[in-house]
Amino acid sequence: MFRDKNRVMAEVRGSKQYPEVYGVVYFEKSAWGVLVTAQIYGLPAQEGEESGFFGFHIHEGSSCTESGEAPFSDAGGHYNPKNKPHPFHAGDLPPLLSNYGYAYMTVLTNRFTLEEIVGKTILIHALPDDFKSQPAGNAGSRIACGQIYSYKNPV
Repeated sequence: MFRDKNRVMAEVRGSKQYPEVYGVVYFEKSAWGVLVTAQIYGLPAQEGEESGFFGFHIHEGSSCTESGEAPFSDAGGHYNPKNKPHPFHAGDLPPLLSNYGYAYMTVLTNRFTLEEIVGKTILIHALPDDFKSQPAGNAGSRIACGQIYSYKNPV
């Protein structure tokens, strides 16, 4: 096995309240920034709808564990090394759109490098990000989390 310097990933798992949520997020270096690709299953229905939006952010913490009452409290706040207002944090990403509990998204961003996010966490929130409320977009509770780590490719 070797580590691919052009790709990192996170395996996402739901909280105790949302154990059916799981998936993977890949981060791949490109000439224009980082290509983020998420494939998530088991997202909950929102208000009886078959589709819905979910906040999606990189957080500064390095763990998806809980040290308080809130799920994934050790993940910390949004990744924001330049101390910018929301939605200009480096870790702010577009929301996920769920279709019957499944979401697939690819987005290109130049807000961070792979080296900067390895060891950080990626979170899915219960509500869509409103892109204006401070400090985190009023995206609701944390329903799923994954730690970002170096991707291993078979030799």
